[in-house]
Amino acid sequence: MNIPEALLHYVWQHKLFYINNLTTTDGVPVEVVDTGKSNTDAGPDFFNAKIRIGSTLWAGNVEIHTRSSEWNKHKHLNNKAYDNVILHVVCQADVDIFRSDGTEIPQMALSFPAPILQNYRELLSAKKQIPCENRIKEVPEIIINLWKTALLTERLQQKTAAIFDLLFQNNNNWEDTFYVVLARNFGFGTNSEPFEQLAKSLPHKILATHKNNILQIEALLFGQANLLPTDSADPRVLALKKEYDFLAKKYGLQAIEGSQWKLLRLRPDNFPYVRIAQFAALVVHSSKLFSKIVETTDLAALRAMFDCKPCEFWETHYRFEHQSKRKTKNMSRQTVDILLINTVAPMLFAYAEKKKNAAIKETALSILEQLPPEKNAIVTYWNALGINATSAFETQALIQLKKNYCDLKKCLHCRIGHKIVAKQQ
Repeated sequence: MNIPEALLHYVWQHKLFYINNLTTTDGVPVEVVDTGKSNTDAGPDFFNAKIRIGSTLWAGNVEIHTRSSEWNKHKHLNNKAYDNVILHVVCQADVDIFRSDGTEIPQMALSFPAPILQNYRELLSAKKQIPCENRIKEVPEIIINLWKTALLTERLQQKTAAIFDLLFQNNNNWEDTFYVVLARNFGFGTNSEPFEQLAKSLPHKILATHKNNILQIEALLFGQANLLPTDSADPRVLALKKEYDFLAKKYGLQAIEGSQWKLLRLRPDNFPYVRIAQFAALVVHSSKLFSKIVETTDLAALRAMFDCKPCEFWETHYRFEHQSKRKTKNMSRQTVDILLINTVAPMLFAYAEKKKNAAIKETALSILEQLPPEKNAIVTYWNALGINATSAFETQALIQLKKNYCDLKKCLHCRIGHKIVAKQQ
């Protein structure tokens, strides 16, 4: 029987195998006292297991393979890191195996209920976006809700790791780090990469020097973005180009590749020109923004910090070369909330982790709990399955679940998947 090794790990870790009358392949009685701790790094699969073999209680490591011969295939025989393996767990024992000193390692064939394998294969073979969507109603709501909380924490911890990497690059300057994270999220997915490159190519301290002059701020941002038209006669464009040419030479700036910016299938309000104009307005109207955010716990006050109006030129433009009907280009409430979800909450969480400040961490979580649920394709799909969200806290958890578990078919690592796979009736 072809049983995936990942499933054997899962069955062993959760002790889903038949525990009565266990023996080694040569008939010695086995009692699994402790399956050990799963090892995700190099070395044996489970550390610090406790196994009684015959009358002797052994403490050590456990290695798992589908077939015994994989021990030699993976070159464990001459690897001293595997010398303290006390039991080799397999589906099929096709050869004897030995440590580097020549001593033989006991082996045990693992036997478990057939429905576990059937459930796992059903999930792996599912062609739907959510592998378990036909069976998710079998899982108690309390399990799903507790899993959402864990998923949200996991998502914030992943974002924290990325923020810490960026913080290191910025010599532990939180304002500079916030500037890059915020810029990336101003790209709203489609233009996140060029927005991040723009921020990294234009140091925050340069913008801070010119923050009282919207023309210079726009010149720096649009110039570095490589979005200033080369043959325009528009007075605004000419003024921006003149400022940029001077400032780029003064600071030794090199513009990013302008072809990276995407407009296709974007609503005009999401054009990079509009987003950069909004970003410029935010730079002008804010000073030490992250420091102010750290000191703020009120959601309304946080939203107000992002209520910035681009200059008058953008009321009649979505891009430089085309005039449009007059419309104020302030960021919408939904846009601000997305920035709070993807920038402010993770930055506060990371800051709290670094400073070991529980109160700020609570603020980060509270922001997500107070914000309304996001509206996107992933959340809509979950809603259709009866998995609803009442806040951004829950939608962030559902996004984490979809992207990091469902899309990767990591059902054995998912609490919902665990309940379905382990079900034996």
